[in-house]
Amino acid sequence: MTLLRVALTRGLLVFNVMLVLYLGLTWISTPSHHSSSARDVINFSLPAAIHYLHNSISVFENFKSGKPEATPVVDPPDPPLDSLERKMFPDLKECTTMPLRPFCQQRGDFWVLENYLPAVMSFRCDESITFTTHGDYTFLDNLIPITSRWKGPVSMAMYAPGDDFNATINTILYLRDCWAEDIKKYVTFHFFFEAKHTPVKIPSTEELLKMETNCEQKPPLWINVTTYRQQNNLLYPVNVARNTARLAAQTYFVFPSDVELYPSINFIPEFFRMLKRPDISNTTNPRVFVLPVFEVQKGAAVPETKKELVRLLNRRHAITFHKHICANCHIIPRYQEWLKDPIKPGLSAFHVGKRYPPFDIWEPRYVGTNKEPVYDERLSWEGMTDRMVQMFFLCLLDYEFHILDNAFVVHRPGIKKQISSPMRDILVEKQTAMIEKIIPEYKAIFGVRKGCRI
Repeated sequence: MTLLRVALTRGLLVFNVMLVLYLGLTWISTPSHHSSSARDVINFSLPAAIHYLHNSISVFENFKSGKPEATPVVDPPDPPLDSLERKMFPDLKECTTMPLRPFCQQRGDFWVLENYLPAVMSFRCDESITFTTHGDYTFLDNLIPITSRWKGPVSMAMYAPGDDFNATINTILYLRDCWAEDIKKYVTFHFFFEAKHTPVKIPSTEELLKMETNCEQKPPLWINVTTYRQQNNLLYPVNVARNTARLAAQTYFVFPSDVELYPSINFIPEFFRMLKRPDISNTTNPRVFVLPVFEVQKGAAVPETKKELVRLLNRRHAITFHKHICANCHIIPRYQEWLKDPIKPGLSAFHVGKRYPPFDIWEPRYVGTNKEPVYDERLSWEGMTDRMVQMFFLCLLDYEFHILDNAFVVHRPGIKKQISSPMRDILVEKQTAMIEKIIPEYKAIFGVRKGCRI
């Protein structure tokens, strides 16, 4: 049996050498007047075959030395010439994968501990999409439905000033080790806090990863607690959080979202399949890919597919996001058509929208890249309209919003209502005045475009 395996392995090696020689001669002899598509196929075949030969030799050498046989890896084929990927994202295959290396930096008034608690799994920059999100430790239980649906990398910025720092660490370690394996597998945590609210002691990442959690003990409290942030009346620096999570992502594509928004299933593989198909837009304008946002009644199961979502909408157990607060902020163009569009396999762009009237205060959730403008860090969550400046920026740059047909996000169950708060009204008034002063800066730097407003 051993002699037979040696003979077969050597035979395979000889065959691969002959295949590479054949492809090399074919490539050399291909006339320059051949069609570009034929030439493209040959250009792919030669390096792929050489790569395969290299792996085959490794298998043979491992066999001789008694090491386990490695599975030969062949690079995936190039996308079609007319694909969306080649047209709009030609640098995807040349992107750089950043390691999940702990890194500390100061950003303005904040300290940022990037990759402070890294995920177990790491992804190449061109093979997945990072769900980027943020919050304090009282929101961490939302990671369970997010990771179970997303099945890909999650980058989460944790606001952890003062005593909240230790509570955040204890909650994360408990959830990673005792509650949800997917959190440990997929989620990388970044911590940030104001310099004047620096914790007393900050363990190193190495120390944290060596800690053992006793899952038989009572879990730490993270719900219905009074946080250090609340005790000290600290505003939540939402856009510092968003930028921290997004800019630390390993992958080329990112999905900036909020931690209480749960995505539909199978999004990542379907998105990459869509990239292999032709673009539906006849422009080369920059674009992002929109996932419509919905709410469901408290106690309702969060839908995983569009079929389930439509059923809830028809029964009035679900509504568009913030329908009772700011309906025009989240209703997508051609919403009724999107709702009635026949559900078909896969993922595609249903419609290309713009942030022009009557959608000039639209703030969609979208998949994009880190080439998109960052969020203005002068704005707080309590002051509201914290995403509007970034959306105004995208409008000035003439972005297209490709609304996806079979993808969406749903807020944690419970229909949102407008709540009166005199204290927050004061903060909203102050932030609105600040935004009015900010807008001229953007117009001076990026110009003016008719129809763009906040």
